[in-house]
Amino acid sequence: MAGEQLLLTALMGVLLVAIVALLTRIEDWRSYTPLAGGGAGHAGESGYAHSEKPGGIMRWLTTVDHKDIGMLYGTYAIIALVVGGLMAFLMRIHLTSPEGALFSNSFYNALLTSHGITLLFLFGTPIIAAFANYFVPLLIGADDMAFPRINAIAFWLLPPGALLIWAGFFLEPLTGGAVEAAQTSWTMYTPLSAEQATAGVDLMLLGLHLTGVSATMGAINFIATIFTERGDDVSWANLDIFSWTILTQSALILFAFPLLGSALVMLLMDRNLGTMFFAVENGGTMLWQHLFWFFGHPEVYILVLPPMGLISLIIPKFSGRKLFGFKFVVYSTLAIGVLSFGVWAHHMFSTGMDPRLRASFMAVSLAIAVPSAVKTFNWITTMWNGKIRLTTPMLFCIGFVANFIIGGITGVFLAAVPVDEVLHDTYYVVGHFHYIVMGAIAFAAFAGIYYWYPIFTGKMYQRKLGKWHFWLSMVGTNVTFFAMLVLGYLGMTRRYATYELTVAGAPLDLITLFHQTASVGALILFAGQLIFFWNFISSWLEAPELDDGDPWNLKESGMIDKEFQWHDDRITTAVTDGGSTDENEASSDLRSDGGEEVTADDEAATDGDESTGSVDGEA
Repeated sequence: MAGEQLLLTALMGVLLVAIVALLTRIEDWRSYTPLAGGGAGHAGESGYAHSEKPGGIMRWLTTVDHKDIGMLYGTYAIIALVVGGLMAFLMRIHLTSPEGALFSNSFYNALLTSHGITLLFLFGTPIIAAFANYFVPLLIGADDMAFPRINAIAFWLLPPGALLIWAGFFLEPLTGGAVEAAQTSWTMYTPLSAEQATAGVDLMLLGLHLTGVSATMGAINFIATIFTERGDDVSWANLDIFSWTILTQSALILFAFPLLGSALVMLLMDRNLGTMFFAVENGGTMLWQHLFWFFGHPEVYILVLPPMGLISLIIPKFSGRKLFGFKFVVYSTLAIGVLSFGVWAHHMFSTGMDPRLRASFMAVSLAIAVPSAVKTFNWITTMWNGKIRLTTPMLFCIGFVANFIIGGITGVFLAAVPVDEVLHDTYYVVGHFHYIVMGAIAFAAFAGIYYWYPIFTGKMYQRKLGKWHFWLSMVGTNVTFFAMLVLGYLGMTRRYATYELTVAGAPLDLITLFHQTASVGALILFAGQLIFFWNFISSWLEAPELDDGDPWNLKESGMIDKEFQWHDDRITTAVTDGGSTDENEASSDLRSDGGEEVTADDEAATDGDESTGSVDGEA
């Protein structure tokens, strides 16, 4: 083992030397002078690039442009979504049979561990950073982030972090099984994580530490940017709701992630230096849970607050109304940020803590549902009596609200001590959590991707495929995770690779049926994501360039924001610099449903031609 660790250390040293050697050969580290209000677009956006930007791969390796870095974050997050989603799909197929259909228990445990960490740390946080990096400077009228180079460094810490987290899967066949993937679950509870004798756990902990450092650097940058880089016409009173949620999220990261980093360092020292921070005889197992969940529950709101901001930004655009109760949405965002640090021990109700402490944490856990409910009522009221256009972004927003209500109410049940005593560590918790993570956070991410697709690609996606993506995702999400809620009521314990002997009192055939139902839902969900990737890539490569800076017709309702104004200026600048305005090219706009040519009138609403009346039937 010592020889293998020495070899691994030497390899890492060679890699670092190679990176330093490469960087010393890069001579041009100049930042880029932005154009109209938000930075120069890249060459694929408008047909030109700033003269100081290098071409090819060197551009992406050396860029400090906030939009380029946003694209890098987005690419990274989508890759993580693919990896984590495939892990989940394999686990669902495995669980169609009580004895396990595909692989060994240990490999299932490794997939379970990496699936959770991948989607929470490598997809959830970076996809939010992708939107924030690209659009927050545009929304607030800034030229770029406050610290462009720190912004770039924060991203480039993530790829090695991902490689370290997944390293066990690559190294196991290369080392003949000497280095295995971590099997600790994403919560890394001690003593299991302290005693599991494989270097894969150490690599995973180091990778997690890098992602935490990256998130903290990004949070400092966003706080500094929103405080100091706002345009003269952007005050705290008219700061957009998405930037408010990014600011709150960044504050949470600043307080939560350093604690996780400290706990990871302590665990690494226990594993490798003989310290006893988490020794069982010293009560260290409880210490780990307190440290981890003091980070872990704010992390839930770190992940969900910016998606709430996206929903609050997009719903008014396709309802033809301003966000109802804007100030209350802001206040509820700040309230969630404060209360999120007072609820961590509701994850520990079954550990035997003092009943008085349990009661206090239960009260705060129930109280934090109130600001979330405020947001939900505000979203619904915004749509009420509005002229709703059922575009793909709007469908995903409505799906977000529906799934968030289910996930939120099931969370209120778990916040009550008597209910949690029965349902803790069952599939009910898995169903609740995934309604939030997949049904809400991922849906908001898809809404943001579709809404801003014309800006970062200069093109429009195929709208029929977009709607197929929504409906398959909505059906798949609810079939999969509602089945898990039922499994929890039946007493099915989570994190088990097989379930022949794990459920007392429930018929095995019934348990198997609901596992298979969840797996069918996962198959539907998988099909929906295949459509998304095909639509995303093929539209980017093949769709004609848009010459309209207002693809959603937001000017008519007075709902256009700064990012689309910047987008319109960019298109105008491109035409002035020699871009094409050929009417025939513009009139090919779009075979957006996959090949059927449509007229300008048909496409006027751009994926939103159906305009429902108000909820009570007004035209």
